[in-house]
Amino acid sequence: MSVAAPLAAAGLRKSYGDHEVVCGLDFVLRPGECFGLLGPNGAGKTTTLRLCLGLTDPDSGSITALGEPVPQRAREARLRIGVVPQFDNLDPDFTIRENLLIFGRYFGIADHELRARIPDLLEFAGLASRADARIQTLSGGMKRRLTLARALINDPELVFLDEPTTGLDPQARHVIWERLRQLLKRGKTLLLTTHFMEEAERLCSRIAIMDHGKIIAEGEPRVLIAQHIEPQVVEVYGEGASEWAGRFGRFHAERCEATGETIFCYAHDPAPLIADLDHRGDLRYLHRRASLEDVFLKLTGRELRD
Repeated sequence: MSVAAPLAAAGLRKSYGDHEVVCGLDFVLRPGECFGLLGPNGAGKTTTLRLCLGLTDPDSGSITALGEPVPQRAREARLRIGVVPQFDNLDPDFTIRENLLIFGRYFGIADHELRARIPDLLEFAGLASRADARIQTLSGGMKRRLTLARALINDPELVFLDEPTTGLDPQARHVIWERLRQLLKRGKTLLLTTHFMEEAERLCSRIAIMDHGKIIAEGEPRVLIAQHIEPQVVEVYGEGASEWAGRFGRFHAERCEATGETIFCYAHDPAPLIADLDHRGDLRYLHRRASLEDVFLKLTGRELRD
């Protein structure tokens, strides 16, 4: 017997005026996976999340969340969903413990049950010793961990994470990643949006890359890398990088792309590039394996999005 998808969308469309921001999306989340929804600014990610939560009505298409049709029974679905918003919206007038208690009441959970859940959530967030601290005294990482703990107050089956580590230092980011892995081990299903490609590559079993309201690629991170990008990358820096690429790099790499003073050379065999660069004192270089960020930039472009 097959298990129902925690979240599924088919033919999803949404326009504002003459601008269609979601253009016929189809995707299905598998139980217990972390599914990444990636895209540049303006790709339609936030609108897609709002549609799936029933906060915005679609123009057409269908959404099912935890077996409930959305938006028709979005409220019932949201009782079993946790949401980590892009920006912390903790109540500064209350302590850490009070924030969890008051938020839990929105789900109709009895106070005695909430008080029994809170110690485990504080331990999960690494905030057990700060339970009575005011929000203003917390660091950015602490606030983010509290926001994650708050999203779990209703023991959700499905968790939406909208850029959960934006603005955090590397140490805090790694702590959040470890907590998210714990959730996956518990069988939770995660829908993650992020601009950190390393984050998606580390956490997601599958990703969908969006641009201009459409999914332009979907699959496992390593499979997408193998499908779209040569396996080796040499980044070349310096004022003479463009000239070097025109005279030498383009003959020994499958592709060379320029961003500012940096040349990205994509190759199956980087040895000739590296051998030549090792004898040049005017250029610096970095040799690495291809990553999900290379796929993202190839498919969505390197120009800035506002």
